Amino acid sequence: MNSLIKGSNSALADPSLPAPAPIHQLHHYAYRARDAEETRHFYEDILGLPLYHIIQSDYVPSTGEYCPYTHFFFRLQDGSFIAFFDLGNDEAALPSPNTPLWVNHISFRVDTVADLEAMKARLQADGVEVLGVTDHHIFKSIYFFDPNGVRLELTAQLADEFQMQKESQTTHARLAEWTARKEQWRKDRAEGKPAQALKPQQNDRPEITGTAAQNH
Repeated sequence: MNSLIKGSNSALADPSLPAPAPIHQLHHYAYRARDAEETRHFYEDILGLPLYHIIQSDYVPSTGEYCPYTHFFFRLQDGSFIAFFDLGNDEAALPSPNTPLWVNHISFRVDTVADLEAMKARLQADGVEVLGVTDHHIFKSIYFFDPNGVRLELTAQLADEFQMQKESQTTHARLAEWTARKEQWRKDRAEGKPAQALKPQQNDRPEITGTAAQNH
């Protein structure tokens, strides 16, 4: 693990390598779908993302393996896509056995908190369970699952560009502090010392901690 972390800096020290190409936006993110029409109804009829492109084949272009599929794409306002593969067997992807369900998710931005409320109403009218509106200070969100078990978030940004730029000035220092403490945690475990759960030094959401403590 440590070698991977150290090796990630090697590109920065090699002047012979070309500079990184500009990455402009997400092109698409792809998941497995249990059923293409079920997924289309959710993303197009409820969320309002138009079905925009389909690729169908018996063989996977990147690997050459035989696996018939329908690969279909829904377009966001910025031209990016969320995409799915229906492999034709009515099976959805299984959740990760070592990862809480709330961790892996994709978030889409809407313009206003009123838009969040409107989308929440649309989802609930179709029988979808929705959490939120949740206040993250710099943005507000709602959370829900699509028919394939993919956790989705809709987000309305509250902080402006100036506030976000100010926030960004401390990110490297805060991550470096976390990394240093994690290295010590790894060392303690390797030496057989009792290892408690690693907690961040700074708690950005003290009101959540207080509420959770009252409920236990």
